Amino acid sequence: QLVESGGGSVQPGGSLRLSCAASGFTLDYYAIAWFRQAPGKEREGVSCISSSGGSTYYADSVKGRFTISRDNAKNTVYLQMNSLKPEDTAVYYCSAHDWCNFGDFGSWGQGTQVTVSS
Repeated sequence: QLVESGGGSVQPGGSLRLSCAASGFTLDYYAIAWFRQAPGKEREGVSCISSSGGSTYYADSVKGRFTISRDNAKNTVYLQMNSLKPEDTAVYYCSAHDWCNFGDFGSWGQGTQVTVSS
């Protein structure tokens, strides 16, 4: 099971760090991706990190602003979000799979709400 946390409400330009913690299994062998879903929109892939952490991927909309990282010792993956914009408002989910292909991920936690508003 993956549990997301760290969401909240921030003003435009602010920062948040999301955490994705695993319980009951080890994250070491999995690629982990962050997705988000805004009201009335489809879920979209935001970022992914390979099992080794050696490869990372970002949606064009967040490149240069978001950074994904993992701490396998803590069984946790992070998403550092800087320079947040109102369009980043969404529920953010993490998911695990064998590789980083957004279309292949298919199981979700409860998510964590991120709201960017002045």
